[in-house]
Amino acid sequence: MITQLSKPVTAYRNIVASPAPGTDKKMSFEVSNLSDFLRERAAQQVNAYRHDCFMVLWVRQGSGVYQIDMNRYEIKADTVYFLAPGQIDVLQASEDLDGYVISFSNEFLNLYENNFDLLFNTGLYYTLPYSPFIKVQGEDMVAELEHMVLKMIKEYRGGHRLRAEVLRGNLKLFLIYLIRQDENAAYSYPTKKFELVKRFLQLLEKDFATKKLVTDYADELAVTPSYLNIIVKKVSGFPASFHIQQRIIMEAKRQAFYADMTMKEIAYDLGFDDIAHFSKYFKNVAGTSFTDFKKEVQTHLCL
Repeated sequence: MITQLSKPVTAYRNIVASPAPGTDKKMSFEVSNLSDFLRERAAQQVNAYRHDCFMVLWVRQGSGVYQIDMNRYEIKADTVYFLAPGQIDVLQASEDLDGYVISFSNEFLNLYENNFDLLFNTGLYYTLPYSPFIKVQGEDMVAELEHMVLKMIKEYRGGHRLRAEVLRGNLKLFLIYLIRQDENAAYSYPTKKFELVKRFLQLLEKDFATKKLVTDYADELAVTPSYLNIIVKKVSGFPASFHIQQRIIMEAKRQAFYADMTMKEIAYDLGFDDIAHFSKYFKNVAGTSFTDFKKEVQTHLCL
């Protein structure tokens, strides 16, 4: 039996993240059984959640539909789903859905030091376009990964010294094992180019509503716009201008989809003074008009 959700929430700013039971905000890391996580969500009576952290959701059993932003994925056993900060998810699941949930912040994994490429260059979170899931292959690998998660749960619930360091090490190992499951993933060591891209993406996530030109970010990063475009494209496959446009349009789509905001409201919220300019910008980047996208949204919600 699939648990049906009500219509998406109408107040976009009220979309919340769902914390796992026993949240430790100081450590910025959580791990729990998926069943506990779902009960916590149900208690909040909100069905769409915007995440301010990285999240790993491993389905061990059960079925349903997992909607990440505007994309819908069929839930399958022993599949691991990845969500990056800012993404919104809606979960329609069978009553027997179970597995594990891990969430963590940039700071917890020390992305400011040497782990940025573990998430970015491997494609787990930041490669565009990407499939936000990996199917775990083989009983031995399932058992190995589950052993790691259970160790993290035990450590997380305990009060031992250096708990964060133990969890950080286990999390990194867990992610590396998942990367090995993806034939397209490739791990490489940090370089100055990765550092520049990391800083660009951090600035973009913070300032996309007010800074819409490559020049804006290049000035803050003390490089030329041309150089920034070239380096970002070498690392991610797309130039900086592409990431800026996609981030703005993704935010517009989220607001239209989850909050049913008007084009005027969204344009203003994203820093566009001229609605006609926003309409043209949306069509050029999204490949469809805002009006047609809204019609698609309404059709989607009626399914």
